[in-house]
Amino acid sequence: MRRTGLDETPAEPAGAMDRRRAVGVAAGLLGGVVLGGGAAGVLAQQTAAAPVAPEDASTIPGLPSGALGIRSPFETPALTPIGVTTGASFSPLQSISGTITPSDLHFQRHHNGIAVIDPRRYSLTIHGLVDRPMVFSLEDLRRFPAVTRTCFIECSGNGRSAYRTPKPTMTAQDVDGLTSNSEWTGVPVATLFNEVGVQRTAKWILAEGGDASRLSRSIPLDKMLDDALIAYAQNGEAVRMPNGYPARLLLPGYEGNMNIKWIRRLKAIDQPNMSKDETSKYTDPLPDGTARQFSFIMDAKSIITSPSYPTQLTSHGWWPVTGLAWTGRGKITRVDVSTDGGRSWTQAELVGPVLPMAHTRFRHMWQWDGTPARLMSRAIDETGYVQPTLETFRRVRGAGTDYHFNSVRTWRVEQDGHVFFEA
Repeated sequence: MRRTGLDETPAEPAGAMDRRRAVGVAAGLLGGVVLGGGAAGVLAQQTAAAPVAPEDASTIPGLPSGALGIRSPFETPALTPIGVTTGASFSPLQSISGTITPSDLHFQRHHNGIAVIDPRRYSLTIHGLVDRPMVFSLEDLRRFPAVTRTCFIECSGNGRSAYRTPKPTMTAQDVDGLTSNSEWTGVPVATLFNEVGVQRTAKWILAEGGDASRLSRSIPLDKMLDDALIAYAQNGEAVRMPNGYPARLLLPGYEGNMNIKWIRRLKAIDQPNMSKDETSKYTDPLPDGTARQFSFIMDAKSIITSPSYPTQLTSHGWWPVTGLAWTGRGKITRVDVSTDGGRSWTQAELVGPVLPMAHTRFRHMWQWDGTPARLMSRAIDETGYVQPTLETFRRVRGAGTDYHFNSVRTWRVEQDGHVFFEA
């Protein structure tokens, strides 16, 4: 017999650790990880047995090293997919710490499926009103001096369901999960334009993707010369395939669909192309019968990610109210938090780093006394723009608006601690 600290158990023979127990633990831990992706993988993970772990990991040899690090099976953040080839997948904002979105949890929006492109055959053509039309391979792009920027990408339709058909059981992922924040690396578009010699008559650039939808958008030349990238890396590795592998256009602060994935062509032109993707879609109808067109920049926005549905506050006392704020017009300078439905506001702490056109983490310590509460956040950016209330947004944009939903979000805390989405 040997003493374990609290009780006594039979001693194992020296050097004869129960290998079957170790193998069983390893199988339980890995079972939900190696099932693969896609619908089949999701289904398998949902039906797999719960992961197991030894009571004391210091008594059992650990798992072997692998070619790739794996996420703990006790942590199960996942994209929420909607549709197939023309669908979307929402990033689990409520499960993310800090501001960087893991590459495999970056939101997805596809217009005709995920393109599969051999990087050895990839090319980017730059032509139109240029002196020297050129075609660049992926290897060519990697030979230019690289730039790294951390910035968010947000689908222009992010928040549509929460605006039109709000439900109390919506998570932060359901409400605003079509935004993600990554570190992107690539070559500045300005560098490539210097190579081809963009002519003075050029004012716009037509950008076209290499997927089956051939999504295209007209982009002001000034933006392309300012901070646009042809990004081939994301969070330190090659861009993930659903996010545009082997290269995508990155336009910090601009609506997501303009950040063309699988970018294959840039054409210098003297006026907007008025393609189907910027006439039949991505315009904003207004209450007076007119419509906003070329509303490229994403306005300031924020969302509380904790506490949020399906959280239940388990005791009275101090709780961190935390979330994300972002703006396409530069830096977030302030986030205010209300715990009484907007009657009073308190300035929250911005948890660094605070970067331009990037997600910013905010935090406010709140003492809950057990009474019902309504939690809200509003973002303010360096231009002085203030995130509008839902009432203001509805009055200005109207019920028929279809893009750029950035009104203040509200979470209702019940007396028993359960948290629900309000609007």
